[in-house]
Amino acid sequence: MPKASAVAYPIQGLIKYHGLADFERRIPYHASISVCTEPTSTHTTLEASESIRADTVNIDGKDIPVGREQARVLKVVDAVRAVAGSQKRVRMVSTSNFPKYVGFGSSSSGFGALAVAACKVFGVEATVDEMSEFARLGAGSATRSVAGGFAEWINRGPRSYGRQLAAPGDIPWAIVGVVTHHDVPTEGVHRDAMTSPFFRARLEYIEKPLEQMRLAIKNKDSLKIMELAERDTLNLHAVTMTSKDSLIAWRGVTVEVMHAVRKMRAEGTPCYFSIDTGAAVYVNTLPEHVDAVEDGLRKIAGDTPLLRMGVGPAASLVDEHLF
Repeated sequence: MPKASAVAYPIQGLIKYHGLADFERRIPYHASISVCTEPTSTHTTLEASESIRADTVNIDGKDIPVGREQARVLKVVDAVRAVAGSQKRVRMVSTSNFPKYVGFGSSSSGFGALAVAACKVFGVEATVDEMSEFARLGAGSATRSVAGGFAEWINRGPRSYGRQLAAPGDIPWAIVGVVTHHDVPTEGVHRDAMTSPFFRARLEYIEKPLEQMRLAIKNKDSLKIMELAERDTLNLHAVTMTSKDSLIAWRGVTVEVMHAVRKMRAEGTPCYFSIDTGAAVYVNTLPEHVDAVEDGLRKIAGDTPLLRMGVGPAASLVDEHLF
C-alpha cells in the first residue's frame, strides 16, 4: 500500500501514569487505565514511496521541521520501517478535530493513528498489542488510544502495551470537557515528577486503586470508576505541584469547575472531575445527567468552550486520505 489512513481517539486518564522507568522506550513504572473519548479524534495519512526523497511531517496544516517533534513521529515510523525491512521515505499529514496542548490527550490519538497507518503502509501484519507498542515509542498514552474503549497500559516482562478492558457502550458514560488553555509547558512533566518527595509514595499507593478500577470496570460500575478517577487526579497533581519545577498548570476556571462539580454532586447530580497534565477538566457523569451537568458548568465557565464526549473506539484504518 503506497498510502494508508487511520483515525484514533484521545484518552482521558482514569488511573494515570506519572514518570517513566525507561524514557528511551517509554516504559512506565506502573500500569495505568484510561477511557478513549469521542468524537474528539486524530486523522492521519501516511504515504511511503521510493520517490519521496526525505521524510516530511505536517500536523494541523503546519510543516514540522527537523527537531524533537518530528523525531518523535519518525521514531514510530522507523520502528515499523525496520520490521518491514524497508528504506522508503514517508510523507505524513495529520489533523485533529479538537484543541491541542490543553490536556485532552492529543499526543495519544496522534501517535495511535500514526502507528496503525504505518503498519498498513509498510505491510506489517501487527496485532493490536504490537501496534500499541509501536505507538508507545511516540507517546506512552497512545498504547491505550490504539486499544480503545476503557483500556489498561500493561507492563509484562519486556513488553509494554495497551489492552481493552471494556468496549464503547459497555458502561454508561458521558463527559463534558472544559477546554481550558494554559501557558505552562507540560512536556517534561514525567521526568520532573520523579523529583517530588511524594513520587515514591505514589508508587506505593498505585496498586490498590488500579485493582479497584479494574474491578469497577468489570462490574460496569460507572460512578465508582468516576470516583476513583477524581481521587487519582488529586494524587497525581500533588506529585506534579511538589516536583522540582513545581508545575501548576491549573487556571482559575479549573479550580472553579472542581468546586462546581462537588457542589452539583452534593445537590444530587452524580458527576466527578478528572484532570490529566494540563488545565482542561473532564467532568464525568451518566448520560441522563449530562444536560444538567453542562448547564451547571456553563454558569461558571462563561465563554470557556465545553465539549460533549462519549467513549471512543479502538484506532482503525479509514478509506479517506488527507492528500
